[in-house]
Amino acid sequence: MADKLSFLEATKARRSLYSLSKDSPISNDQIVSLVEHSIRYAPSPFNARSCRCIVLFGDDHDKLWDMGAAAIQRCMPMAADILIPKCQGFKAGKGTVLFFEDVESIKELNPRFAKMSEENPEWYDHSSGMHQYVVWTALEAEGLGCNLQHYQGMMGKEMYAEWNIPESWQAKAQLVFGKPLSGPLMDKEKTYRPVEECIKIYGK
Repeated sequence: MADKLSFLEATKARRSLYSLSKDSPISNDQIVSLVEHSIRYAPSPFNARSCRCIVLFGDDHDKLWDMGAAAIQRCMPMAADILIPKCQGFKAGKGTVLFFEDVESIKELNPRFAKMSEENPEWYDHSSGMHQYVVWTALEAEGLGCNLQHYQGMMGKEMYAEWNIPESWQAKAQLVFGKPLSGPLMDKEKTYRPVEECIKIYGK
Protein backbone atom coordinates (compact mmCIF):
# COMPACT_ATOMS: atom_id res chain seq x y z
CA MET A 1 0.00 0.00 0.00
CA ALA A 2 2.79 2.45 0.88
CA ASP A 3 4.03 2.71 -2.70
CA LYS A 4 0.55 3.88 -3.78
CA LEU A 5 0.09 6.42 -0.99
CA SER A 6 2.11 9.63 -1.23
CA PHE A 7 3.66 11.20 1.84
CA LEU A 8 1.17 14.08 1.83
CA GLU A 9 -1.74 11.66 1.41
CA ALA A 10 -0.46 9.59 4.32
CA THR A 11 -0.18 12.67 6.57
CA LYS A 12 -3.77 13.52 5.72
CA ALA A 13 -5.01 9.97 6.34
CA ARG A 14 -3.24 9.60 9.70
CA ARG A 15 -5.71 9.72 12.59
CA SER A 16 -5.82 8.43 16.17
CA LEU A 17 -7.55 5.05 15.98
CA TYR A 18 -8.48 3.18 19.15
CA SER A 19 -10.49 0.17 17.96
CA LEU A 20 -7.69 -2.16 16.88
CA SER A 21 -7.14 -5.90 16.49
CA LYS A 22 -4.06 -8.11 16.64
CA ASP A 23 -4.17 -8.65 12.88
CA SER A 24 -1.81 -6.84 10.51
CA PRO A 25 -1.58 -6.44 6.73
CA ILE A 26 2.24 -6.59 7.01
CA SER A 27 4.64 -8.88 8.86
CA ASN A 28 6.35 -8.18 12.17
CA ASP A 29 9.65 -7.91 10.32
CA GLN A 30 8.21 -5.22 8.05
CA ILE A 31 6.93 -3.29 11.07
CA VAL A 32 10.38 -3.44 12.67
CA SER A 33 11.91 -2.29 9.38
CA LEU A 34 9.74 0.85 9.43
CA VAL A 35 10.93 1.63 12.96
CA GLU A 36 14.55 1.08 11.89
CA HIS A 37 13.99 3.44 8.95
CA SER A 38 12.78 6.14 11.34
CA ILE A 39 15.78 5.74 13.65
CA ARG A 40 18.15 5.98 10.71
CA TYR A 41 16.60 8.87 8.78
CA ALA A 42 14.46 11.10 11.03
CA PRO A 43 16.18 14.36 12.07
CA SER A 44 18.40 14.29 15.17
CA PRO A 45 20.22 17.27 16.82
CA PHE A 46 23.83 17.36 15.60
CA ASN A 47 23.22 13.84 14.24
CA ALA A 48 23.38 12.51 17.80
CA ARG A 49 21.03 9.66 16.77
CA SER A 50 19.65 9.63 20.32
CA CYS A 51 16.30 7.98 19.57
CA ARG A 52 15.89 4.48 20.99
CA CYS A 53 12.94 2.16 20.43
CA ILE A 54 11.63 -1.11 21.77
CA VAL A 55 8.99 -2.91 19.71
CA LEU A 56 6.67 -5.19 21.65
CA PHE A 57 4.59 -7.94 20.07
CA GLY A 58 2.56 -10.83 21.46
CA ASP A 59 2.74 -11.53 25.19
CA ASP A 60 5.15 -8.62 25.76
CA HIS A 61 2.70 -6.14 24.25
CA ASP A 62 -0.10 -7.58 26.38
CA LYS A 63 2.08 -7.41 29.50
CA LEU A 64 2.78 -3.71 28.92
CA TRP A 65 -0.90 -2.80 29.00
CA ASP A 66 -1.61 -5.07 31.95
CA MET A 67 1.06 -2.96 33.67
CA GLY A 68 -0.78 0.15 32.51
CA ALA A 69 -4.07 -1.05 33.98
CA ALA A 70 -2.38 -1.94 37.27
CA ALA A 71 -0.66 1.45 37.37
CA ILE A 72 -3.97 3.24 36.89
CA GLN A 73 -5.55 1.25 39.70
CA ARG A 74 -2.60 2.14 41.92
CA CYS A 75 -2.09 5.80 40.96
CA MET A 76 -5.50 7.00 39.76
CA PRO A 77 -8.18 4.74 41.31
CA MET A 78 -10.75 7.52 40.99
CA ALA A 79 -10.47 7.29 37.18
CA ALA A 80 -10.04 3.51 36.93
CA ASP A 81 -13.51 2.90 35.51
CA ILE A 82 -12.63 5.16 32.56
CA LEU A 83 -8.92 4.51 32.02
CA ILE A 84 -8.63 0.76 32.59
CA PRO A 85 -10.98 -0.03 29.66
CA LYS A 86 -8.71 2.20 27.54
CA CYS A 87 -5.70 0.06 28.52
CA GLN A 88 -7.69 -3.04 27.62
CA GLY A 89 -8.30 -1.45 24.23
CA PHE A 90 -4.57 -0.85 23.78
CA LYS A 91 -3.91 -4.48 24.74
CA ALA A 92 -6.31 -5.62 22.00
CA GLY A 93 -3.94 -4.15 19.40
CA LYS A 94 -1.12 -5.87 17.56
CA GLY A 95 1.83 -4.24 19.32
CA THR A 96 3.45 -1.15 20.78
CA VAL A 97 6.53 0.87 19.88
CA LEU A 98 8.18 2.38 22.96
CA PHE A 99 10.10 5.58 22.24
CA PHE A 100 13.06 6.80 24.30
CA GLU A 101 15.82 9.42 24.13
CA ASP A 102 19.28 8.27 25.25
CA VAL A 103 20.81 11.13 27.24
CA GLU A 104 24.22 9.43 27.15
CA SER A 105 24.41 10.01 23.40
CA ILE A 106 25.05 13.70 24.03
CA LYS A 107 28.40 12.84 25.62
CA GLU A 108 29.57 11.40 22.30
CA LEU A 109 29.21 14.76 20.55
CA ASN A 110 31.88 17.36 19.92
CA PRO A 111 32.18 19.27 23.28
CA ARG A 112 30.87 22.47 21.71
CA PHE A 113 27.78 20.71 20.36
CA ALA A 114 27.33 18.77 23.60
CA LYS A 115 27.18 22.02 25.58
CA MET A 116 24.62 23.49 23.19
CA SER A 117 22.56 20.30 23.46
CA GLU A 118 22.60 20.34 27.25
CA GLU A 119 21.41 23.96 27.22
CA ASN A 120 18.58 23.16 24.80
CA PRO A 121 17.06 19.82 25.87
CA GLU A 122 13.85 20.61 23.99
CA TRP A 123 15.72 19.86 20.75
CA TYR A 124 15.62 16.18 21.71
CA ASP A 125 11.90 16.33 22.40
CA HIS A 126 11.46 17.81 18.93
CA SER A 127 13.51 14.98 17.44
CA SER A 128 11.58 12.35 19.40
CA GLY A 129 8.30 13.77 18.13
CA MET A 130 9.54 13.56 14.55
CA HIS A 131 10.58 9.92 15.02
CA GLN A 132 7.16 9.13 16.45
CA TYR A 133 5.44 10.88 13.56
CA VAL A 134 7.49 9.10 10.90
CA VAL A 135 6.67 5.67 12.37
CA TRP A 136 2.99 6.54 12.87
CA THR A 137 2.59 7.84 9.33
CA ALA A 138 4.51 4.91 7.83
CA LEU A 139 2.30 2.41 9.66
CA GLU A 140 -0.77 4.32 8.48
CA ALA A 141 0.47 4.07 4.89
CA GLU A 142 0.73 0.28 5.31
CA GLY A 143 -2.87 -0.07 6.51
CA LEU A 144 -2.31 -0.12 10.28
CA GLY A 145 -4.10 2.13 12.77
CA CYS A 146 -2.27 3.77 15.68
CA ASN A 147 -2.73 5.87 18.78
CA LEU A 148 -0.01 7.61 20.80
CA GLN A 149 0.09 7.26 24.60
CA HIS A 150 2.18 8.65 27.48
CA TYR A 151 1.89 6.25 30.40
CA GLN A 152 5.59 6.24 31.30
CA GLY A 153 5.04 8.35 34.40
CA MET A 154 2.79 5.73 35.97
CA MET A 155 4.35 2.47 34.85
CA GLY A 156 7.95 3.49 34.17
CA LYS A 157 9.52 1.56 37.05
CA GLU A 158 7.87 -1.73 36.10
CA MET A 159 8.50 -1.16 32.38
CA TYR A 160 12.22 -0.52 32.88
CA ALA A 161 12.61 -3.60 35.07
CA GLU A 162 10.65 -5.94 32.78
CA TRP A 163 12.60 -5.16 29.61
CA ASN A 164 15.96 -4.30 31.21
CA ILE A 165 15.87 -0.75 29.82
CA PRO A 166 19.01 1.34 30.49
CA GLU A 167 18.51 4.21 32.93
CA SER A 168 19.95 6.65 30.39
CA TRP A 169 16.98 5.96 28.09
CA GLN A 170 14.31 8.55 28.93
CA ALA A 171 10.85 7.24 28.08
CA LYS A 172 8.88 9.59 25.82
CA ALA A 173 5.84 7.81 24.36
CA GLN A 174 4.12 4.55 23.48
CA LEU A 175 2.67 4.07 19.98
CA VAL A 176 -0.02 1.37 19.93
CA PHE A 177 -0.77 -0.19 16.54
CA GLY A 178 -3.02 -2.82 14.99
CA LYS A 179 -5.51 -3.46 12.22
CA PRO A 180 -8.31 -0.85 12.42
CA LEU A 181 -11.74 -2.22 13.27
CA SER A 182 -13.46 1.15 12.92
CA GLY A 183 -12.73 4.78 12.19
CA PRO A 184 -11.82 7.60 14.58
CA LEU A 185 -13.88 8.13 17.72
CA MET A 186 -15.20 11.31 16.15
CA ASP A 187 -16.30 9.47 13.02
CA LYS A 188 -16.85 12.51 10.85
CA GLU A 189 -14.89 14.78 8.55
CA LYS A 190 -12.11 16.43 10.52
CA THR A 191 -12.38 20.20 10.78
CA TYR A 192 -9.45 22.56 10.39
CA ARG A 193 -8.76 26.17 11.31
CA PRO A 194 -8.58 28.35 8.17
CA VAL A 195 -5.00 28.14 6.94
CA GLU A 196 -4.79 31.90 6.42
CA GLU A 197 -5.08 32.27 10.22
CA CYS A 198 -2.07 30.01 10.74
CA ILE A 199 0.50 31.15 8.16
CA LYS A 200 2.04 34.51 7.39
CA ILE A 201 4.09 35.06 4.24
CA TYR A 202 6.56 37.88 3.62
CA GLY A 203 8.75 38.72 0.66
CA LYS A 204 6.65 36.95 -1.92
